[in-house]
Amino acid sequence: MTPPEQISFRDGPRDECGVFGVFAPGSDVARLAYFALYALQHRGQESAGIATCEGGHIMTLRDLGLVSQVFDEPKLQALTGTHAIGHVRYSTTGSSAWENAQPVYRSDAREIALGHNGNLINALELHSELTARGVVLRSTSDSELIAALLSTHEAASIEDAVADVAPRLEGAFSTVVMTNDAVVAFRDGAGLRPLALGRLGDRYCVASESCAFDIIGAEFLRDVLPGEMVTLCEHGIRTRQVIESERRAFCVFEHIYFARPDSKLEGRLTQLSRRRMGEILWREAPVEADLVIAVPDSGNPAANGFSTASGIPKDDGLIKNRYVARTFIQPGQELRKHGLRMKFNPLPEIVGGKRLVVVDDSIVRGNTTRQIVSMLRDAGAAEVHMRVSAPPIRHPCHYGIDMSTTQEMIAHGRTVDEVAQELGCDSLAYLSLEGVYEAIGATRETHCDACFTGEYPLARTERAAGKFALEEPAPAVSA
Repeated sequence: MTPPEQISFRDGPRDECGVFGVFAPGSDVARLAYFALYALQHRGQESAGIATCEGGHIMTLRDLGLVSQVFDEPKLQALTGTHAIGHVRYSTTGSSAWENAQPVYRSDAREIALGHNGNLINALELHSELTARGVVLRSTSDSELIAALLSTHEAASIEDAVADVAPRLEGAFSTVVMTNDAVVAFRDGAGLRPLALGRLGDRYCVASESCAFDIIGAEFLRDVLPGEMVTLCEHGIRTRQVIESERRAFCVFEHIYFARPDSKLEGRLTQLSRRRMGEILWREAPVEADLVIAVPDSGNPAANGFSTASGIPKDDGLIKNRYVARTFIQPGQELRKHGLRMKFNPLPEIVGGKRLVVVDDSIVRGNTTRQIVSMLRDAGAAEVHMRVSAPPIRHPCHYGIDMSTTQEMIAHGRTVDEVAQELGCDSLAYLSLEGVYEAIGATRETHCDACFTGEYPLARTERAAGKFALEEPAPAVSA
């Protein structure tokens, strides 16, 4: 059953997915997965699931909702085993339906459970190949396509199956697969989505972000390399390069927005990178003002950096209610105009009479930002100057992030001044792309910034299908 339409409180890109895997006989692996997914909840709030393996048999529990809504103590106690994988989802291919929740379970030539973060741009071709072979697919997500290719593969080992299948996948995929005796994780050749390797005592685990290791007491070792396959099993750990890529293209937006501030990406703490973005933003776009405020919570680090560099004091001018990320209750006509106040409430005693610098990490459609500017003016702000610690988003992502359509993006086809006029603010400035790369200490040559530039790093990206392409009857593709 698809949940009813929710109130949209967030103007930025929709979160994507998070994965976790652990092999730790003697440990409560389901509980480890639960808390790791709790740390990764920001990466997806539509559904959650955990699969464990006990005595060679895989048990999977998944459902729509947050991690804390899907699992309780009796369910965790029922999920026993020596190893586990977990997944939190925001749909990027396929609707938010129970059938598309993960981990995906299949038992064709081999029994597996699979969790996937990313998006395949050749999903239609793979779907046609599998259905032509008579393989029955029960969902409309590209993740099941990967699971079916691996589950039906004739190779003797899951590792050989991955080595054959992974190079045929086009797009972004940080994936965990569980068999009856191992957890195998692998990453696309460009390394578009993150995947980290950790150690828990004398055992190992993998996760989308290193913050998942902190909560379970594991040690972050390193990033899983682009194109690398990592096997966690009774013998410890094995690694194997299964894809050779012409270039790396890690998503620069992970540094700007998606990853938790306490995660390490490419060896850098995200909180410090975002603070540095705010400092550079002041250097590139100074303004005379009395107070810096953030759009909480994601704008906080950059606002701190902007305040430090400028000497303009920072305060909490907007208070965020953190308990309305998911609500199925519509406010009713008389409350609808106040809907955003369920999420953000301005403080007139703080912002009244002040020239404000309002710092956020991104603007996509502009609806929420426009309302925030209006609320701050109603609260008595003398001026409202928007500063954004990312360049204008003008192009959709085909690699695992729901960025909305090009036509919905407020910066598409508009100048910065025209966007400022649309938002109703006194001035608007974005951080330059050069400023982003300065902040993270990296270059364009090893990253993807297509949402800003339209320059997609993978060939054939223009053939990527829409989010609901696999829900069309019998999709047909040309060779």
